[in-house]
Amino acid sequence: MPAKVIEGENYRFTVMTDYLMRIEWAVDGQFETRQTYFAQDRNFATPTTVQVHWHRQEHELEIETDGFHLYYEGGPFSDKTLWIDAKYGYEPYFSRWLFGRELIGGNLFGTAQTLDEADGEIPLAEGIVSRHGYALIDDADNNVILENQELGPQNRDQTDLYYFAYGHQYLQSIKDYFKLSGVPPILPRYALGNWWSRYYAYTQAEYQALFTRFDQEKVPFSVAVIDMDWHQTDIPISEGSGWTGYTWNQALFPKHQQLLAWLHQKGMKVTLNVHPAAGIRSFEKNYPAVAQHLALDAETKEPAVFDLQNSAFRRAYFEDVHHPLEDEGVDFWWIDWQQDRYFNNDGFNVLKALNHYHYLDNQKRNDGNALILSRYAGPGSQRYPLGFSGDTWISWESLKFQPYFTATASNIGYSWWSHDIGGHMIGSYDPELQTRWLQYGVFSPINRLHSSDNPFSGKEPWRYPVENRQIMDTFLRLRHQLIPYLDSENIKTNLDGVPLVQPIYYQYPEMDTYYDYRDEYFFGSELLVSAIVNKCEPQLQQSKATTWLPEGTWYDFFTHQKYAGEREINLYRPLGQYPVLVKQGGIIPMTESAHQNLTTLPEAIVVNIFGCADHEYVMYEHLGDQIATTTFKLTQAGHLAVTVVDPKQIVPSTRTFKMAMLDGPKLQIDNRTIFAITQEASHRPLIWFNKLNKRYN
Repeated sequence: MPAKVIEGENYRFTVMTDYLMRIEWAVDGQFETRQTYFAQDRNFATPTTVQVHWHRQEHELEIETDGFHLYYEGGPFSDKTLWIDAKYGYEPYFSRWLFGRELIGGNLFGTAQTLDEADGEIPLAEGIVSRHGYALIDDADNNVILENQELGPQNRDQTDLYYFAYGHQYLQSIKDYFKLSGVPPILPRYALGNWWSRYYAYTQAEYQALFTRFDQEKVPFSVAVIDMDWHQTDIPISEGSGWTGYTWNQALFPKHQQLLAWLHQKGMKVTLNVHPAAGIRSFEKNYPAVAQHLALDAETKEPAVFDLQNSAFRRAYFEDVHHPLEDEGVDFWWIDWQQDRYFNNDGFNVLKALNHYHYLDNQKRNDGNALILSRYAGPGSQRYPLGFSGDTWISWESLKFQPYFTATASNIGYSWWSHDIGGHMIGSYDPELQTRWLQYGVFSPINRLHSSDNPFSGKEPWRYPVENRQIMDTFLRLRHQLIPYLDSENIKTNLDGVPLVQPIYYQYPEMDTYYDYRDEYFFGSELLVSAIVNKCEPQLQQSKATTWLPEGTWYDFFTHQKYAGEREINLYRPLGQYPVLVKQGGIIPMTESAHQNLTTLPEAIVVNIFGCADHEYVMYEHLGDQIATTTFKLTQAGHLAVTVVDPKQIVPSTRTFKMAMLDGPKLQIDNRTIFAITQEASHRPLIWFNKLNKRYN
């Protein structure tokens, strides 16, 4: 059965769940039924607690559920004719919203389009999670998505609001948001590794020398980003700016296909930066094909004006320009769009169109492994990962804002932010800042090192003192060892609607204290991170992270120090350590080696178990759209059952599991798989972290 619909000549109220309602007004009485950039699936299960009252207590209409009570007096919507009471006592008086009025406080915010030039905190748009228990999303100005996946005209409704009244059921509200607006796709595994990016005019030889040096240093990377200087930038003045370009700069990259093939042979993927605003002009290599398809006057150098509303331009844009570059070895695109102010967005948002069309095109050409890197374009953007957060300043204030910014984005379903780790511009040479920022990057959704063309801002570890350098190397290796855990959480985000990064109040919404710890967040189901965002204390030569530990017993991921929960604690850490905690019974799958091709599944998995408790952890793995699961079911007495479900046999037949137990008895292992399982004799795993890096340093 569909959702409960109550409608009149010009209005329609759709109760989608007992806590979610759509509110529409259309002057012509023709309501929007098509998908929009935000709304994808409005067909929820029938709510169970809806009561509809007509002409009760002089109200024309009342709609009541367990979550809210709507009052409508008839006629055009206004603050005198339509209001809703959320059924929660989280405000001092009562939780009422009047149509057309701003919500009164309580919202825990969502995210922002960009951190460009931000030196610290910036204002954030509202999300759907509120301490007062209710929130709104306005879908009236969005474009519809037609059956052929083309962005069509704007939503026909004059009013199209979604009222969320989930109280403090934060995770349930996010799950229903994902059902309504679309879940984040499963990212390709390679996206979870280390990315190298720099705004720098590399030559082909310099770029190869860079990654040869990383190989020598035994520091792994999975994505090579080449910023805008890959293409011609010195163009005839009559053609305008060199910011837009699609033709390889032969002076810098004389044999670019060899470079791309070389990077692929190393197991890396490649993305190029594009600023598409100027369209395709006559100096571009592929201009003749574009001119022919668009019937341009090539003799007068008539440009192909950038116009994504024009289907003919879109075909030329992708088929004549981007696809040939992809055929040469470009895996996906970094869409660096900042030109909104030069385009009339009235009725058509160019950034939304770029994200939509680029992602769909990449999806068609990369079965199960689609990806773009672009800017956030509002609710619904989670369907087009990844998010590029912009050019941040190199400062402690910028670092301090990023953990909060990233966790809070989950309140609008935006799970996959990619920051300029280490900062892009301004600032000064600060080894401590760079080390702490990189450590945060390892425990953030995407670890993309980036900097501007400045000798003091480069992110190569060897640019820093030996202590910092060794720590940076170690954490970059750790990121790749964590891929089994990261990919598992990546898949859970898609299947279960659970964001990778969660503010701690998601799990403890009734505890006022938990809302105050902005630097602290859950990183997947097993890890709790308390980011270090301040300089070290000179006398101690350690940095402090003030942390609230939830109930239970917790272990330090690196040192195995044991902590009792339900209290505030100051975690002091030297430069080489980072405050990452695991609850008793937590299970972290990792690889023994930091060096692996991330487009394949690893043969050896080290399963780190932090004490005994009744706990079940499911490790998901994927290749393309095929998924395998390994379930670890642990008991407080130390019994561990291991089960693998792999219908398409994507797990290597030579797979081995090595169980490493901390602070518990020798495991009694019930191996229900075809794979070999061994157990560390010492019961002191240290997660292979120190053992691995002693070998390298």
